[in-house]
Amino acid sequence: MSAPGMPVVVDPTQLPAWEQLSAIRDGLADTTIGELLETERPGLRSAVAGISFDFTRQRIDGRALGHLVELAHEAGVVALRDAMFAGAHINNTEDRAVLHTALRLPFGESLVVDGHDVVPDVHQVLDRMAVVAEQIRSGEWAGSTGETITDVVNIGIGGSDLGPAMAYRALAGFVQPGLTCHFVSNVDPADIHRTLAQLDPARTLVIVASKTFTTAETMANAQAAREWLLTGLSDQGHEGQASDNIRRHFVAVSTNESAVAEFGIDPENMFGFWDWVGGRYSMDSAIGLSTMIAIGPIQFRAMLDGFHAMDEHFRSTPIDANVPFLMGLLAVWNRDFLGIPTTAVLPYSQDLARFPAYLQQLTMESNGKRVRRDGTKVTYPTGGVYWGEPGTGGQHSFYQLLHQGTDDIASDIIVCANPTVAGAESVRGQHDVLVANALAQASVLSVGLDARAVRDSGVAEDLVPHKVMPGNRPVSLVMMPELTPFTLGVLIAAYEHSVFVQGAIWQINSFDQWGVELGKKVAATIESDIRAGQDQDPNLDPATRGSLREYLGMRRA
Repeated sequence: MSAPGMPVVVDPTQLPAWEQLSAIRDGLADTTIGELLETERPGLRSAVAGISFDFTRQRIDGRALGHLVELAHEAGVVALRDAMFAGAHINNTEDRAVLHTALRLPFGESLVVDGHDVVPDVHQVLDRMAVVAEQIRSGEWAGSTGETITDVVNIGIGGSDLGPAMAYRALAGFVQPGLTCHFVSNVDPADIHRTLAQLDPARTLVIVASKTFTTAETMANAQAAREWLLTGLSDQGHEGQASDNIRRHFVAVSTNESAVAEFGIDPENMFGFWDWVGGRYSMDSAIGLSTMIAIGPIQFRAMLDGFHAMDEHFRSTPIDANVPFLMGLLAVWNRDFLGIPTTAVLPYSQDLARFPAYLQQLTMESNGKRVRRDGTKVTYPTGGVYWGEPGTGGQHSFYQLLHQGTDDIASDIIVCANPTVAGAESVRGQHDVLVANALAQASVLSVGLDARAVRDSGVAEDLVPHKVMPGNRPVSLVMMPELTPFTLGVLIAAYEHSVFVQGAIWQINSFDQWGVELGKKVAATIESDIRAGQDQDPNLDPATRGSLREYLGMRRA
């Protein structure tokens, strides 16, 4: 099933540009990144909305870059991009539009999807979010005992957790003093109970984020939070009406009004979103309510402006100067032509500590697919593995493997030119050390150090092989003036659109996630068996029945 205007599915390996790229790859086998840095390769360094994207340390020459652009045209990526922005149902397996870009369209613009202009709906929700956020920030919103809210607990999982948790950490310098956000996602009771143990229920607001309001992990944690709140208020002598306690201390981000009301949350405090917003693309929707409460509506809208700036660049800029296109095409080059299976995301910013975890879902849930949009099996590698930690801690952990391991690993190094902590000038020297480390790692990973240079530095001959750094690892360097809501929006949107380009080249649907569903169903079956105390379910494989038997034996009554 294909939406009108969508390009026909093809095998990209059969396209002329793919064949040309394979030949160029073979010809570049003995060319190093250090040598490529001495050649003219226009287009590998660009700036969008004040952020610099430097791809000059990629193992690619100008000819290959030109054929990657041709591949994008031949594979129908431009047509698919235009269909996405127009609201076509490019998520063909779920018959849905893909319109996270509509979440950041400015007020007054129009986008008609299935006969309905969605922009007024988006801004109606944003305006309602802003009212609640300002009430909480100003103290106007009081708990059922009359005390102001000091702690916000966001309960969600996947896209309902990773984006808000990452943004809260990233934008710590913009969070209102006296307000603290906490994020709970794991169904492990240790997560919710240890989070709540440090809080005062009279001063806590809980956001339950679940589109269907049936997500097993989220609802288990929500019920635990509900019980904690009611018990805690009662223990403090504020028993009151349970319905009033829930109404003043719980809000929902969902589309299931009846389930929200049944839980006890006032539907007036429910904020919706739409089926054309995938979970991993939803942090700038109502899912970002905790973010808006933390940094305020003005800064939240600045973040949306950053997203929109990159959207417009991606939508209108020619491919050879289009940053997300280049990011996506280079990722395909590394994965399919250079055989590099993984990318380390290395933010040299402690505030971006959760950014690699956020990208893990964005990239791997989107492009971890083995069939094309038409259901035919792919015959080439698709989504790679993304992972990482902030520098400089990672340098004393896994960088050894990056530099001298037997596998080539690509790296994305992210740098902020200015510190975000208060009293920035007083820490300028320490921040310079951080940036120096980032640039040094970019150099050594890509250029390396050969045996002659090691010998010339006076190293004993028997140690020379141990100190050679082969380099030739592709590195992209992203540098922003400082980490703000706006620049965070620009950065995230660049990766969103890069993921789109990769999936479009591979002819897969980047916007479904069927691989997540089966595990949930089997888990429900096992949960029923645990409650029944039996381990003979014929629907389970022998190994799982054996593990279940062991668990039942170890489990305390």
